[in-house]
Amino acid sequence: MENRLFDLTGMTALVTGAAGGIGSAICHALAQQGARLALSGTNPSKLRSFREELNDTYGHDHVEITCDLSNTEQVEHLVPAAMDTLGKLDILVNNAGITRDNLAMRMKDDEWDAVIRVNLEAAFRLMRAATKPMMKARFGRIVSITSVVGATGNPGQINYAAAKAGLVGMSKSLGQELATRGVTVNCVAPGFIRTAMSCPMARRMRSTHAFRWDAWAKGPISARRWHSLPRRKPDTSPGRRCMSTAAWRCYPDGCWVRGSDAEIGAFIPNLGRNGEAGACRVAALR
Repeated sequence: MENRLFDLTGMTALVTGAAGGIGSAICHALAQQGARLALSGTNPSKLRSFREELNDTYGHDHVEITCDLSNTEQVEHLVPAAMDTLGKLDILVNNAGITRDNLAMRMKDDEWDAVIRVNLEAAFRLMRAATKPMMKARFGRIVSITSVVGATGNPGQINYAAAKAGLVGMSKSLGQELATRGVTVNCVAPGFIRTAMSCPMARRMRSTHAFRWDAWAKGPISARRWHSLPRRKPDTSPGRRCMSTAAWRCYPDGCWVRGSDAEIGAFIPNLGRNGEAGACRVAALR
């Protein structure tokens, strides 16, 4: 088992948003540990190409299932389709998410509805569908990718922050319901990780001087604590910091970890007036 932190051989996993930046990194981590994957996403050609890459690299005959998470009917059929293809379902990773950023006073109903439907409602439907077979098998691992924005908030992302905070609360509650059945439910909350979805936000942040790191040292964080941070720039390696965290929560011997929300030490500045950094909950400072 070369390059394996732990062994997931014989286990199966459904990963949503599998071909994206964070999703693809998680898939690589799970496949490297021996799991067989059902890759879900909305782009068939991209999924097919990524599946072939995983099969060539790790084997295991991974499969792809196209699913639009904004379509309730498709969401309801995703878990049964994965089980029919894989034979069983040991791991569910709720990774897919979208953004429709806008200030609250300008946010349209469809911008709010779209984010809640994909980021929160679809995750609920998938967890509900996966619960029965996992309880019957008395084993299961559910991991949802949330965001530090769900705890800190972020201007222009009231819908996204609400969905991610709701996902954390939902996971903690479900984790308590399923704990006695051998099923764990956990979250991984990345900070700013540069992916195709987050790049537009990065451009907006640069335009508002959000990346003026000197403002942080002059703000509520002392210079000493600022220089003790492990990184002073956004994480530019898509998903590397959260892929191993997510994969570890799928490990069979990780049964004692449930209802957790692991924050990854990247961060999003929360600007106050005049471009000064506001308080931000950062894992590295706690």
